[in-house]
Amino acid sequence: MAHIFAAQDDGPRANPEFTEEERGTFSNLILLCANCHTVIDKAPEAFPDTAIIKWKSDHEARIAAVFGSVAYETRADARKAFLVLIARTGAVHRRVGPDNEYKWSPEADEAAEWQHHVRETIIPTNRSVLALLDRNRDLLLENEMETVELFRQHIDGVEQRHIFNSPLPSAPMYPKGMQQLFEIEARV
Repeated sequence: MAHIFAAQDDGPRANPEFTEEERGTFSNLILLCANCHTVIDKAPEAFPDTAIIKWKSDHEARIAAVFGSVAYETRADARKAFLVLIARTGAVHRRVGPDNEYKWSPEADEAAEWQHHVRETIIPTNRSVLALLDRNRDLLLENEMETVELFRQHIDGVEQRHIFNSPLPSAPMYPKGMQQLFEIEARV
């Protein structure tokens, strides 16, 4: 953990106007390996605060993109990204989901494949969907907010069941309104 602006007034890239509290805030910290931390602190003129802040910002943008939490400017753009993610889980669910015929034969190959896809595809993709929804909350309509919260509860139930092996007594089903989120003309 490295400070962008030094923790002390005599440190590298010190900003004497910062309060003690500001020096320890998340926005003034960056994760670096021990070697890089030493290198930038020994040569602050070669590594100014503006460069380090840009590194952090660029890294945060890459991570956000990986997890689907990009902030979009329009509902149409958010919907496009959203549809890609829910298509992934929808395809798995339609092919080997528990609502298929094999549900009457729990030892069927599809049951094992479903369990695999829940852990490897469904849960990570659901987390990406939720990250996208949370990041673009300002683009959601008031009536869509409850659907997002129901989806959050659905994810929790799925994770409890498939990761922690402790099914909730009444894990919420996938919310019906999910497919309509970010529609240009919201349904009433």
